Amino acid sequence: ARTALSALAAVDFGELPPELAASAAAPRERERVEAALRAEIEEHGAELARGAPNLKAVDQYEAVRAREAAQAGELEAARGAARDAADAFEGVRARRHDLFMRAFEHAAAAVNDVFKDLTRSPAHPTGGSAYLALDSADDPYLGGVKFTAMPPAKRYRDMDALSGGEKTLSALALLFAIHSFQAAPFFVLDEVDAALDAANVARVARYVRAKTRASASDGSGAGAGAPSSLADGTAPPLRAIVISLKDGFYHHADALVGVCRDPD
Repeated sequence: ARTALSALAAVDFGELPPELAASAAAPRERERVEAALRAEIEEHGAELARGAPNLKAVDQYEAVRAREAAQAGELEAARGAARDAADAFEGVRARRHDLFMRAFEHAAAAVNDVFKDLTRSPAHPTGGSAYLALDSADDPYLGGVKFTAMPPAKRYRDMDALSGGEKTLSALALLFAIHSFQAAPFFVLDEVDAALDAANVARVARYVRAKTRASASDGSGAGAGAPSSLADGTAPPLRAIVISLKDGFYHHADALVGVCRDPD
């Protein structure tokens, strides 16, 4: 309280402008005027403090520049790593595309011949037709592969509209076409003849037997440009383990294993 009184005593109201001196005649008015003047003084003091020079500004600026240089280096390194990753990704993508297109183009060229072999008959010596098409030729992985098969004397229909036997022959044609690109060591055909009639069973059995005989000697089991696993450049022979309940199929086999009605 003593400090506050001495501060009030230090205020000289005689130097106030006439209009303020007239209004500060009463003690309460003097307190109001003093409070307003002190607030104005504090405002001017704060303004002066804000205008004072920052002596550490140079050091702070250099520190900011150092941090900016370090972050710029990190950014450039990150950009370089991103470019390297993008280049590596594009390389893998191009290689994947080339490998897929090699296999697809070979299978697309072979599937029609295989389907003709599986569907050829005296009544239809030319057999049916089949082909593969890509939904997206530029980037095949963005779309699918459309497989169309037309049995002899049949018009074009979706695969779902084909009979069970026709679907079986179509699936086998695609399987053998892919096999002709890069031969598997052997096939396990588990009752693939279940939906086939006797004529189609005989055609499939003759085709499999012919490929097991011809592929080892003349390379017909693999298409042109297809990888080969034999040192002399010929295609490996097609080998098949067939599970079948139809003697029209299994009696063509080189060996029988299992239960049969007549061992002779």
